[in-house]
Amino acid sequence: MSSNPRPSLYLAPSVNTTTVVTTTTTTTTYAPIPLPAIPPPSSPKDPKLYPLLNATLPRSLREFPLVFPGGSRATFRDGELGEQQMQEEESVVEGKGWRMVKRDENEPPKEVGLVEAIERYGRKRSYSNENMMEGIEAIPGLVPTTPPRKKAKSHPPPPINTMNTAAPPSPLPSPHGSPPPESIWPSAPPSGHSSPQPQAQAPLQPDLSLTTLLALPSLLSHFSNLPPPLQSHVLLTFLRHSPLSVLRTLHSVLTPTLARDFLTLLPPELVSQILSYLPFPDLARASRVSKAWRAIIDSDPVLWRDLLKSTRLWFGHDSETAFAEALMARRRRQGLPAPNSLPLPHPYKILFKSRRLTQTRWVTNQEPKRLTFPAHGRSVVTCLIFSHGRIISASDDHTIHVYSPVTGTLIRSLDGHEGGVWALAATKNTLVSGSTDRTVRIWDLETGRCTHVFGGHTSTVRCLAIVKPEWINFENEHGVVVREKWPKRPLIVTGSRDHSLRVWTLPRPGDEEYRCYGADDTEIDPSEEDVDDNPYHKLHLEGHDHAVRALAARGRTLVSGSYDCTVRIWDIITGECKWVLVGHTQKVYSVVLDINRNLACSGSMDGTVRVWDTSTGHCHHVLAGHTSLVGLLGLSPSYLVSAAADSTLRVWDPDTGELRHTLAAHSGAITCFQHDEFKVLSGSDGTLKMWDIRDGTQVRDLLTGIVGVWQVVFEGRWCVAASNRMDSTVLDVWDFGNDDDDDWEGEPPGGLYDEESDYDEDEEEEDLDRTQAEVDAMDQDLDGVPSDAEFVDADQDQDLGLSDDDDAEVRSPAWRGLSTTSTRASTSQESSTSQYRSRSSARSRSQREAGAPSVGVPSEPQLRMLPAVDETPTRPRIRNAGHRRRWQP
Repeated sequence: MSSNPRPSLYLAPSVNTTTVVTTTTTTTTYAPIPLPAIPPPSSPKDPKLYPLLNATLPRSLREFPLVFPGGSRATFRDGELGEQQMQEEESVVEGKGWRMVKRDENEPPKEVGLVEAIERYGRKRSYSNENMMEGIEAIPGLVPTTPPRKKAKSHPPPPINTMNTAAPPSPLPSPHGSPPPESIWPSAPPSGHSSPQPQAQAPLQPDLSLTTLLALPSLLSHFSNLPPPLQSHVLLTFLRHSPLSVLRTLHSVLTPTLARDFLTLLPPELVSQILSYLPFPDLARASRVSKAWRAIIDSDPVLWRDLLKSTRLWFGHDSETAFAEALMARRRRQGLPAPNSLPLPHPYKILFKSRRLTQTRWVTNQEPKRLTFPAHGRSVVTCLIFSHGRIISASDDHTIHVYSPVTGTLIRSLDGHEGGVWALAATKNTLVSGSTDRTVRIWDLETGRCTHVFGGHTSTVRCLAIVKPEWINFENEHGVVVREKWPKRPLIVTGSRDHSLRVWTLPRPGDEEYRCYGADDTEIDPSEEDVDDNPYHKLHLEGHDHAVRALAARGRTLVSGSYDCTVRIWDIITGECKWVLVGHTQKVYSVVLDINRNLACSGSMDGTVRVWDTSTGHCHHVLAGHTSLVGLLGLSPSYLVSAAADSTLRVWDPDTGELRHTLAAHSGAITCFQHDEFKVLSGSDGTLKMWDIRDGTQVRDLLTGIVGVWQVVFEGRWCVAASNRMDSTVLDVWDFGNDDDDDWEGEPPGGLYDEESDYDEDEEEEDLDRTQAEVDAMDQDLDGVPSDAEFVDADQDQDLGLSDDDDAEVRSPAWRGLSTTSTRASTSQESSTSQYRSRSSARSRSQREAGAPSVGVPSEPQLRMLPAVDETPTRPRIRNAGHRRRWQP
């Protein structure tokens, strides 16, 4: 396309018919007549002052027909449209294996120029009327004599000159003010002919339209030199004499051009202020006005923050920041946004939509999609986790199952434990489990392979948690509070009935596998493992005088609750016990932690809930009201929920200790529950109920008429419950979303997200070196110092924790179910985080795992012969010094 295309006039082909004996029809196609180009502006024009200068005019103003005197027709096309249409006409239509061939494709098109057509017309008139040319004005530039029989070589016709020069008379009017010549096309032959011959049709009779087109550059030049008031006067004069159709056409061009998009012109602060007055439905409609409006609305964090606050969807306590950081980390990992695409919405907009859907869909969707399928035979489901695309359940039948929430298909069965699985936690593609066989196992969820087996505990591993690196406020050795990322790499914390806790490094995908002593030999006790041989073992935390029943860990802080009626606060990095929190008069069954507020809460068999300050060890509140064991606790930014054996749940304000609501509709002990900022789901006495946490009212029953509810978890649009029906265990899955709710993002319990990388290579190397140096120094101090346990008689009775009968004080059938589920408040509920697939190393399954039972029917586990249990069921296991495989000098 040329830089300055010229407009052209396309004459319609002329048709001449001559009848002598036969009829001959001749069609003449004329080449386009180039009109004078509009001169470019002498100086660059400001688009804001001349908005129509580069505006695209409608097609009706760029191409329109003209009819000249005598019936000749032509089409006006501006330069750009003419070239574009010419390219479209010249394009070859073809497909795979075929091509449309035009007629005379290889021959150049035969077009006659206007001057040549005028010459032909004049010659035909001279030849047919050679005796009748008196009184006819000669055609300037053409040979006036009659052409000879044999055509003589003639001179080429002069071109049509439209420039401002002294040109000879032309059949076309001059655009420079010269008076147009008289008509050169007589409409009829001269009188005196008795039988006139047919005359050739004149190709063009110039009129005012053509004169105006040729004179347009000079008119524009004159108009541009006029002062603005006179320009306005001239245009208004033209408009006053224009018909309504012309005014409408001009209005269609001027209105969008003169309109101003105020959202793109105003400063962002004013835009946010203006949009803040719109409710959410109006914002949704405004975002569909244009791409620019959508980008402005979607990417405004202030707008969506204020909207979250005005609709009571802003929960605070860094929950919104955690969501935004997790979403941004996912986008970075996925390489979003893609090049040349619209900017992605701000995380606050996604958060607003997700919380809005969570608030409304669970109430308004009275018939959510539901799927029910059997699981674990007749065994009790002890732990239940829901992750993106996976349901993970553990049972006292020694197995862990992974299901699809969409189809209910058993994806894989994780077999390997020799006892019931009582603790479960997952991160990305890694699953950690603790069992009554006293081992901790690490699983690859993508392959189903057990990659690591940790030994060391001498009794049931009753609770565990995965501690992921996160930014926390930490007081360093100089007493200065700094913001640092702790721990430097993911850790595992396990609590056992052997009165102790252990801290392990979570193996990375692809790390060297490790299996503890006796892990694959049913005749060997894995509790004889020397943890000094395990490169992943970090700390052994001792101090409790009874079984550790519950734990919660974030950053550097670990909270443990024990049957010794105390709660302990530990530094997970150094192993220091910072506080021993005394106040409960009976066993502690549940603990929760909020590191942002330095709060820890504990529930006890004495019927109270205590709120502690983790930085000072002070007890802020003693929440009384329950009349029996408080076995379950849940903590969210605005609510603390406690569930007890007295068949009630209580909703508290964790900051003030005020009782908000008492949820009383169950008739038996609460066996499981989960809550967020909108609802509470609780299971007991054969029913699963949903409550409105803000007003304390019951919303609906999700399950009725069943024997018992073992576990319940929910996240976003999904809800999963494990229950017992007619001597069989089943899983129920509800989907409260619609087909267009794909961007509904769930918020995991505790605000623990699984998006950012857990490993910072540079930082990790430095910290690992420092940590290893500290461990080596500690080993040097401890070498040669035998433990107290080594002096105890090796033949003493040992507790191996085959069952979890430590709740002997509570014998009701309902509380048998509670004893299997109460740990989840501090294990799976605090640790169930959003999980996403990560790479895993290719591993070959060992021969000892090749004989895994069919996933359809769980096989009977092979139990090893274990020593008898002492009358004190939670006394620590005593190691036999003779079994140690590593000698300390």
